[in-house]
Amino acid sequence: MRALVLEEKLKLSLRDIDLPLDLGPRDVKIAIHTVGVCGSDVHYYTHGRIGPFVVNAPMVLGHEAAGTVVEIGAEVKSLKVGDRVCMEPGIPDLTSKASKLGIYNVDPSVTFWATPPVHGCLTPYVVFPEAFTYKLPENVSFAEGAMVEPFAIGMQAAAKARIVPGDTALVIGAGPIGIMVALAALAGGCSRVYVSDLVNEKLAIAGQYDGIVPVNIRETDLKARIAADTDDWGVDIVFEASGSPRAYDGIFNFVRPGGTIVFVGLPVEPIALDIVAASAKEVKMETVFRYANVFDRALSLIASGKVDLKPLITGVYSFEDSIAAFERAASGNPNDVKLQITLG
Repeated sequence: MRALVLEEKLKLSLRDIDLPLDLGPRDVKIAIHTVGVCGSDVHYYTHGRIGPFVVNAPMVLGHEAAGTVVEIGAEVKSLKVGDRVCMEPGIPDLTSKASKLGIYNVDPSVTFWATPPVHGCLTPYVVFPEAFTYKLPENVSFAEGAMVEPFAIGMQAAAKARIVPGDTALVIGAGPIGIMVALAALAGGCSRVYVSDLVNEKLAIAGQYDGIVPVNIRETDLKARIAADTDDWGVDIVFEASGSPRAYDGIFNFVRPGGTIVFVGLPVEPIALDIVAASAKEVKMETVFRYANVFDRALSLIASGKVDLKPLITGVYSFEDSIAAFERAASGNPNDVKLQITLG
């Protein structure tokens, strides 16, 4: 099959590649319709690695996907041919200790689309387990279905924050994940969510949503703004979603005593963290790595209409123009949030 293949750092090809399509009894074969371009895909393209995950051989990109079931295994019960679906791209070992604890996202043996050496889904067909394939409601488009995966990260962050209705929050970073986190926090009960960034275009997109307060930190002192709005108390929750080392400098200034910081962004290099500042406020700290047990709930929120992700789709490319989509994503266009590639 043709696929978008990362041959090596900074080299993409749209070419034929042998990919397994053997259908097990509990698997479904899916015709891919829409695939989102994720920041991790772009990072593999531009850097050839993310932490310990290194591209040492050609790899098909893509892990945010929706499509149509075209064949089912003999024991599949919840899906049928013709169903429109989205897929949770990480497949754990269901017998592992992590899976039994309900934290299968950190199962060391998980296979995750487009994470070396596992191929992704930017190809016309994939075979995938029924257990991690979700039927799309009629009112959810393929484009929205392909957004469930990144929104699930926001859902994981909101769950880790243990939001109490009426909480206030700050999200550092107005990229795709930052905005997803802000929307999940609002859906989880936050009354107001500040989103900080350096780029006005991205802040303008975030500011379209009721309950989100965009703050450009080039123009506004974020600490002073938070202090003024909270009577010098601080927000209940801070979500760090930028991955920038600079974001950690003074991060404890924004959160109230006894509040929570959730680390979502992944810095490329190790960073310093002021543990004394955290201890002085007894700040609770949580981390996020992908997601577990939230994918279906993310889909349900989108289907309910309470979370509208359509404004975040800022460009759509055909499969034949996949390389151009990645080149645009790598260019850092300030008006872009989420680019998608359509195969259907």
